[in-house]
Amino acid sequence: MHGVSPESLSRVDAAFAVVPRAAFLARRDRRQSAVDQPIRIGHGQTNSQPTTVRNMLALLDVRPGDRVLDVGSGSGWTTALLAELTGPTGRVYGVELVPELAEFGKRNLADFLQTVAHQAGVRSSSEADARPRSTNEGDAASPQSAGEAGSRIGWASISPAAPDVLGLPNHAPYERILVSAEARQLPQALVDQLAPGGRLVIPVAGRLAVVEHTGNGQIRQRRVGHYAFVPLR
Repeated sequence: MHGVSPESLSRVDAAFAVVPRAAFLARRDRRQSAVDQPIRIGHGQTNSQPTTVRNMLALLDVRPGDRVLDVGSGSGWTTALLAELTGPTGRVYGVELVPELAEFGKRNLADFLQTVAHQAGVRSSSEADARPRSTNEGDAASPQSAGEAGSRIGWASISPAAPDVLGLPNHAPYERILVSAEARQLPQALVDQLAPGGRLVIPVAGRLAVVEHTGNGQIRQRRVGHYAFVPLR
């Protein structure tokens, strides 16, 4: 994709490998998770097409330690992907307008963390069993606790949006903002939540807008591709 570094795409692909789409869909829809198309999640919203999500994340170019806002978190998949990209030194705030979807996303994120914790706990226990043990019971190596493993992307959260408030201005500024719904025009309220040097990726009037805060008070933007999204409300 034009304007995207191979390094950024590589990081996004690595995050996709760790955070499966199926974990953020209703059970009846999980068999469709590999299909490259949007999947309805109720309330007129969708879990976005994987290719589109990949393109948006690559354009966003999230770095370890970034403070990130995920507007329209929906099923929670993008929130988890963003958390994987920021790493434990970052912070990801998902926000969702539909209360039922905010709960759905929170539940999916929590279930995914629990699965990761369980898998890491089993793996650590197996590795510990494979190592030679001391004859002194107290000297035996302890496996990593499930709680430690589960905190792996525990720096992400999802909350319902406040009425008539776009984004989460109380936690601003953000180095990166991702919006998964289409605006008619660039929302100034979200631009105002960008940190100096920050970047916003948002669908605007059928195209992706990549908006950058230059750090000297200037805002510049470019438009990429042609996309269809549910409307931003």
